[in-house]
Formats: sequence, structure tokens, C-alpha cells
Amino acid sequence: MRNAGLAVAALALALTVGCNKDSGSTTDGTAVGTAGRSDNGVSSGDRDFVRDVATMNTAEIELARLATAQGAGADVKQFAQMMVTDHNGAGEKLKMYAAQHNIEVPAQLDDKHRDLSTKLAEKRGLEFDRAYADAMVDAHQDFVDKLESRIDKDTLTRATADNKNAPDASVKATAVMAEKSDNPNTMALNEWAAATYPVAYAHLEAAKDLRDGVRKRSTN
Repeated sequence: MRNAGLAVAALALALTVGCNKDSGSTTDGTAVGTAGRSDNGVSSGDRDFVRDVATMNTAEIELARLATAQGAGADVKQFAQMMVTDHNGAGEKLKMYAAQHNIEVPAQLDDKHRDLSTKLAEKRGLEFDRAYADAMVDAHQDFVDKLESRIDKDTLTRATADNKNAPDASVKATAVMAEKSDNPNTMALNEWAAATYPVAYAHLEAAKDLRDGVRKRSTN
């Protein structure tokens, strides 16, 4: 499985950069406390972005724990453990950012992911592996799409074109940059999205590899 050894450090570092970027001053250098930023500087779009990403992160962890218990293949269990490790660390950093800006983060799965969890829980063996692998491809595609909404589209397009023939497709995202914003809170999230994108994209590629491997097992 490509990129199966991804460490949480990259994703956690990206989140830390976003939080630290936002903790000191406004764009004109005036120091502002956390409460002031939360009241005046965080847009509804930023709040929705944090909540959406937090929901996705929680779902990845819960479904991975289910896969660790019910997955049949070693590749499924390996991928699930990577999800638990990476997303637990990322989730803690995201909660720190949310707390700093008084953004309420969902503590439980939303209806969509709860239904998915229920359906997966009813499956066993190879049937579970197939369903889990398919769900992981869909989930990570959604996450990548969410991050791309915060990335400078020109750099994303160039990175894709420059690396389309690379043997390791995860390098696609290494050149992306954040979409510019005059709001320091928005810019912090955009920079987090750009920095997180390579790890998220690598997870997507790993999920696709997992799906292909499970399908091959299904035909043997």
C-alpha cells in the first residue's frame, strides 16, 4: 500500500502553524485577544469549515476502529490503524484551534456517518473489507475536495500538471499554496488546508490502493 507509513506529524504541524499564525496580531500589527477574534474575526464560512473537517475527522477514527475489530485483511487493519493514529493527532490540533476561536466542534457522528457506521457494523469478513475500502475512497475524496476549496487554484493546477506522470501520485500536492485572504483567521485556515493537502491526498491514494487490493482478493 502506497504511503502506508504516513506519520501524524505532518498533519499536526500544519494545524499548529495555522493556530500560531492566528495567535498574535491583526494584519496591521495590533494585538488582539482570543475573545475579540472569536467575536469579530471568524466568519460563518470559517466556522462551517472547521465543523465539517472535525466531523470528517471523527468519522475516520470511528470507522477505523470498527475496521480494526471487524476487518479480515491485514491491509485493511493496517490502513485502519494509520487512520486512527493520523486523525487522532490531527483532531486534537483542530480542537485547539476551535477552542481558541470559540467554535463548537461536534463530539459525535452526524447522521450521514452514523448510517454508514451502522451499515458497516452489519458486515463481516471480505464483505466488510470491500465496503470499508469503498467508503474510505469516497470519504477521502470528499476531504480532499473540502481542502481544495481553500487552496489557490493556479498552484493546484500547476502542481497537478507538473506531477501527472510522477511514479508516486502523492507528490501532486507538494506545490500548492493557500488561497489569499485579508482576514487573518481565514488565512490561517487556508494555510492549514494547503499544508494538510499533501497528507490528505496521500491518504486518498492509499485508500485507492486498499480498494484495489481488496477487489483482487475478492476475485481469487
